[in-house]
Amino acid sequence: MDNSCIDGEIFEIPSTVGHISSNSYLFERRRYQRKDVGPSYQASCPAMRITGLQAEHPGFYLSMDDIFAHFLTLTSYIRHRFIRFIENLVTRDVNRYSEDPVVISCGQHSSHFSCNEVCERTAFDLKEESHVNIRSQIAGSNYSYQSTSLLFQGLLLPFFGMRLAWRLAWASLRYSFCFVRCMQIRVHSIISRVQTTLHGSTDDIGWLQCTPGVAPVEDGTARFLELLREIRNGKHTLPNSYVYLLIPGLFSNHGPLYFVNTKKFFSKMGLACHIAKIHSEASVEHSAWELKQYIEELYWGSGKCVILLGHSKGGVDAAAALSMYWSDLKDKVAGLALVQSPYGGTPLASDILREGQIADRETRRIMEFLICKLIKGDIQALEDLTYEKRREFIMNHKLPECIPLISFHSEASVAPSVLATMSHIAHAELPLLPLPRFGSKESDVQEGCKVPVVIPVSAVLSLCALHLQLRYGEKSDGLVTCRDAEVPGSVVVKPDLKLDHAWMVYSTGKKDLSEPDACEMSEALLTLLVELGKTKKEQRRE
Repeated sequence: MDNSCIDGEIFEIPSTVGHISSNSYLFERRRYQRKDVGPSYQASCPAMRITGLQAEHPGFYLSMDDIFAHFLTLTSYIRHRFIRFIENLVTRDVNRYSEDPVVISCGQHSSHFSCNEVCERTAFDLKEESHVNIRSQIAGSNYSYQSTSLLFQGLLLPFFGMRLAWRLAWASLRYSFCFVRCMQIRVHSIISRVQTTLHGSTDDIGWLQCTPGVAPVEDGTARFLELLREIRNGKHTLPNSYVYLLIPGLFSNHGPLYFVNTKKFFSKMGLACHIAKIHSEASVEHSAWELKQYIEELYWGSGKCVILLGHSKGGVDAAAALSMYWSDLKDKVAGLALVQSPYGGTPLASDILREGQIADRETRRIMEFLICKLIKGDIQALEDLTYEKRREFIMNHKLPECIPLISFHSEASVAPSVLATMSHIAHAELPLLPLPRFGSKESDVQEGCKVPVVIPVSAVLSLCALHLQLRYGEKSDGLVTCRDAEVPGSVVVKPDLKLDHAWMVYSTGKKDLSEPDACEMSEALLTLLVELGKTKKEQRRE
């Protein structure tokens, strides 16, 4: 905003205090020295005062990087205004005596000038001097700005050094805290793994009986022992109106003569008996599907209902087949007997595959190598027998209430004789082999002989039973605890005999003829199952 000097009035240039630039100063200076304003017009203005610079100048911008340059420009501008003020004072005094002649002598020469001429010359000289001073001040300002920049950079070096030192100290402190925190987490993880390993399956054993809403079990041991005595005395009442299917357990495909003696025993009595040819090292769901197909083939081939007897994982697979496919099997299956089956789970599988314990990953890798690489099975088969998987499966798939069920479990012997001498070694009976006799045209038939199994199964199972008894205080057959083998709503058979987990599928070398054989006990279980089925039918009719 610009006001002209009219009739000796004050020439005002408005501005904003603090917002100053060298360009605005030169702009105002040149406007004052325009050619259209003569010396008389300039001299006719007795005084000038500046109220400030233009606040809203269109080309004015201030940045933080040029703050020192603008400060130096402000200083030069103030000096220039002070010089202008002195110049105006001198011009005013000269104008008072404008009519008196002035003699200016320079050496030997002297000249006569009027006051107006002297004033004009003085003003012109002052203006020229002021231009020279402004140029020198601008050059000095640039030099001062450079010097100040160098000085400022020199002062910033310690600042950046202190800042770098602080960052290094803070990074070191944070690293120390992180290291301490990582050590705390690692120590806590180790303690947690040790506690998980020591705690084991303490809270999981027998969980099925503690679950609210499950059906109670019925003790059928007395009736079982009564039927067993009758069978040993030669009374066999097992009907021929059913097809009897024996379902082997885990690793049965690699076990020598698994269930062979029992099948041969039933075949001698004229009963239709089969061993399920399934992939026992597969998952429970896969084995259940194979069993469903196998049961339907037997039913449509014979026209008879099927009675199932599953040992170990075979009982779990059979129960899963009935739970998942009961709508297809309800008219084809007459009953199920689970012999030493980990229906609720087994602590050995859970302790091996439990996550969060010591060396859990290494143990799992070892089991995957043994089951998947050597045996060509599925690790899921062992994982499905853990408490976690069994709890999930049972909650999602309920057994039908109308199916007759029998649960059989036993306790292995932990006597020192079994552990030390390994006297209870599993045996298997070879089939009849025709052997030629030298010197005779006819061939003599040699009776079947019993041979021991490759490994001392009973000794290993006795060690496992001792381990479970010392660690958890639970009775077991070496692999399955007695409480986990009981199926809710079933008739429980628990003889007082010391029988390990493999006793029901491998015949042993009997030293005492008063003890029953595994085949006889299997017949007693199936006979009890048939009676239970008849009782359920009569109850449904009533």
